[in-house]
Amino acid sequence: MSVSRRIRSAGLDVVALAVAFVVFVVPFIFIVITAAKDKADASSLDFSLPLHFQLLDNIQAVIAARDYVMITALINSMLLTVGSVTGIVILSALIAYVLQRRQDRTSHVMAIFVLAGLIIPPAVVPTIFVLQTLGIFKTLFGLILVEIAFTMPFAILIMRAFMGSIPREIDEAAVMDGAGPFHLFFRVILPLLRPALITVVIVSSVAIYNDFVNPLYFLPGSGNETAQLTLFNFKSQFLTQWNLLFADVLLITIPPFVVFLLFQRQLVSGFTAGAVKG
Repeated sequence: MSVSRRIRSAGLDVVALAVAFVVFVVPFIFIVITAAKDKADASSLDFSLPLHFQLLDNIQAVIAARDYVMITALINSMLLTVGSVTGIVILSALIAYVLQRRQDRTSHVMAIFVLAGLIIPPAVVPTIFVLQTLGIFKTLFGLILVEIAFTMPFAILIMRAFMGSIPREIDEAAVMDGAGPFHLFFRVILPLLRPALITVVIVSSVAIYNDFVNPLYFLPGSGNETAQLTLFNFKSQFLTQWNLLFADVLLITIPPFVVFLLFQRQLVSGFTAGAVKG
């Protein structure tokens, strides 16, 4: 590689790092700084160091607000995320396996419906009507079903793409050894889907945990708050406590941020593992 190409490549790297720093790091620093200010200092919303550093006090105030509703909200978000992701992983893996292994007209039609699930926006009012008819509106179980339905198309496409890299000879060998359908899938195929499963789990967990709209529409009522809805505690029509609002944002950002840092390598490998074959 010539010197000019190396300089150009290094320049592009510097520009990319600068853009990433401005887009991702600077807003996070602003959140931390504002969350550490007092009420009067934070109301100016300027990028300056706090006059009185009280980050821990603000976080304690956020947790104690409205009789510790934050604890209830975090529990609801955890149950929502775990229940939804479990259903998404199992159902999406089963559907992706069938769509990939069956190459007939029915599988092609079903693949079109899966793709339509990514393109067509969800309808809120008909979904609420269905939940009311089933008697599960304003319940955590009903919201879990909604999250599963809205996230499954993405998960199916990811798993189906990776499924194409698994040779069919593995299925045939397992069947010749006496494996039944459930044994074949759960004992042979599912462990081979580990990179795709990790990708789906991480992406779905972060998306569902950070979801603001669906809990607002499908899980209204006192005591049903999720972590994202606690932002309403510090913002109203006439008054906004910016220091507590940003402390709330910081608090609810920590769990998905930690998950991403722990599993970023698996996330990248899951996206790229099915790119060679498929």
